[in-house]
Amino acid sequence: MDTLSHALWGYGLFGYKRYPWAAIFFGAMPDLISFGLLMFINLMTGHWHFGKPTLDSLPSWIFPAYSIGHSFMVCLPIIYVVYRFNRAFAMAMLAWPFHIILDFPFHSKAFFATPIFWPLSDYKMDGVPWTHWYIWYPNILFLSILLFYRYKKNYKKFNQ
Repeated sequence: MDTLSHALWGYGLFGYKRYPWAAIFFGAMPDLISFGLLMFINLMTGHWHFGKPTLDSLPSWIFPAYSIGHSFMVCLPIIYVVYRFNRAFAMAMLAWPFHIILDFPFHSKAFFATPIFWPLSDYKMDGVPWTHWYIWYPNILFLSILLFYRYKKNYKKFNQ
């Protein structure tokens, strides 16, 4: 899934009550610590190119960064520790495992399949890429419905 969709799903599902910016951040964070950081570095050095990079053109650090951000074995213990101190913030952090759930079936082994059990296992599913129209359009549709629902609910709450 694209990073913007992840951020909006995070907000729509986990950031509508408290900590909306945290839900947006944790919805996007797994991609930001890998490809977001790479994009920033490439922008700063003048090497940014639009489009999907080839695997052999990527720096070696991006692969473990992607694995760290896209693993339940990493995110769930961190969220549990936060939950012990701040339940509302931990709720916003649930956008992180939801990001992983969305990526798992929608990334192929050809380009960054999701390593959900890393570092305990290297298991990855050969999913259907999210760029296919039959994945992309329903994502936009359901995301629009969710955000419209949240907007209407907030509108009613503030206009009573």
